[in-house]
Amino acid sequence: MVVEFNVRVLDIANKSDALGEKMSDSKLVRKVLRSLPSKFNMKVTAIEKANDLSKMKLDELFGSLHTFKLHLEDGVSRRKPNLVLTSLKEGQTK
Repeated sequence: MVVEFNVRVLDIANKSDALGEKMSDSKLVRKVLRSLPSKFNMKVTAIEKANDLSKMKLDELFGSLHTFKLHLEDGVSRRKPNLVLTSLKEGQTK
């Protein structure tokens, strides 16, 4: 998701530049942060508190978001049950 979103943002920025409106990284960073789904809220807050958004590069932002997404996915995969228990009635065999 993050990689595809990065490609779309860069495509829009390039088209905007071709039409004569150059969008700065800081403007793009702010727009990206506003457009993220709610599961990224805590990461957005952390990025806003820890970084000077006027100096942050778009590739830094997407690198951070990609890492966060990987951690989210890793946490979900760890929560999946690895063991399935079945019950048998007394005297019943598989």
